Amino acid sequence: MQSSTSQILSIVRTSHKAAAKLAQVSGSQRRRGVRMLAEAMESSFDEILEANTLDLEMSREMAISEPIIDWLKLTPERLEMTVSILKQLSKSADPTRRLINAPYQLEPSQTYCQLIPLGTIALVYEAFPELAAIAAGICLKTGNSLITRGCSSASNSNQTIAAILKKALAATDLPLGSVENISPDLGISIPELVTQDRYLNLVIPYGRPSLVQQVAEQATATVLRTTMGNCYLYWSVSGNLDLIRQAIVDSHDSEPDAVNAIEKVLIHKNAKPSVLQSLFNNLQQQGFHLRGDEMLVEEFPEYLRLASSEEWRRPYLRKVVAFRYVEDLSQAVSWINRYSSGHADCIVTESYQESRQFVQEIDSALVYINTSPRFSRNPDGGENVFLGMSNQKGYRQGLISVETFTTIKQVVQG
Repeated sequence: MQSSTSQILSIVRTSHKAAAKLAQVSGSQRRRGVRMLAEAMESSFDEILEANTLDLEMSREMAISEPIIDWLKLTPERLEMTVSILKQLSKSADPTRRLINAPYQLEPSQTYCQLIPLGTIALVYEAFPELAAIAAGICLKTGNSLITRGCSSASNSNQTIAAILKKALAATDLPLGSVENISPDLGISIPELVTQDRYLNLVIPYGRPSLVQQVAEQATATVLRTTMGNCYLYWSVSGNLDLIRQAIVDSHDSEPDAVNAIEKVLIHKNAKPSVLQSLFNNLQQQGFHLRGDEMLVEEFPEYLRLASSEEWRRPYLRKVVAFRYVEDLSQAVSWINRYSSGHADCIVTESYQESRQFVQEIDSALVYINTSPRFSRNPDGGENVFLGMSNQKGYRQGLISVETFTTIKQVVQG
């Protein structure tokens, strides 16, 4: 039996060679490959859902937490969305054919930039079985190879989807090893994978903060941190109650992972008690559990439970929202920059000046003004496809799109 060291080396070398070949494959060939993935997934719903049922039964026996079970549970709708995303990718333009004017020119030459693939990408993910198919589509579209490593609680679903993807690619002329899967059953640990920086060009951890932090600390390859939850909203004294309610509720409606869920709300100290009571009552009726700081809990004990100091920097990843009084916008900005996850924060205000100050001073990847920050992987069925969100200041931050899987080659034409 092969050791885990020899197994991982074999997998990453195969994937690395496939990436070199994929970079030379035409955009039309890669487009056909993505379409084959979509067709294979679309014809395999029953097989995937059957495997997923086994995972759900095992997870409940093992007392896996509810958020993970929600992430794990596949439905026909989730699979249909996955197929829709893959079909959209197969129709969109080849990003690696895109030329960009260089910000400088070297006389007497002409200088331009071209998007090119990164190489080999590893996705380490928790539950979310369909993520493997979406990531595979994005990687093929951009000329990258992919190695997926899921969690043991989704083992049957992940292996079934991996087998479907590999079978679909075997019917194409794309290189073997374009999409590889590492099952936890192989005995290959996450650190063994993410330290293969000789062959990996990017590692993407997707799941709870503990998983993302673990991968970020252990990896020797470049890491693109993903993040979800713990988004803040500042409710200005001029902010509209209905808009506040809509933004909170809508941000939690992104299934299965409410990436941009508003979990913390900072309220201007002059907010009217009757307005707050109306909001709290409405949210409770819609199944939300509410927390608050000491002042708000004392004022509304029938609605709020006291939030601990650690809760302000930690995502709940379920329908929980905590509220806190602040003196003004400046205090709100300071608090958000200290405690928010830093990927999507909001303001509801009728003041243009306040909105401009918020945009300039908030240290977040995305800022929303008077609108819900709800996340969608394929918003409105348009051309854009997003894997997730990142809050890091390094490689990329903000929406993880197709372009995130590319880098730039600069060309000087004499």
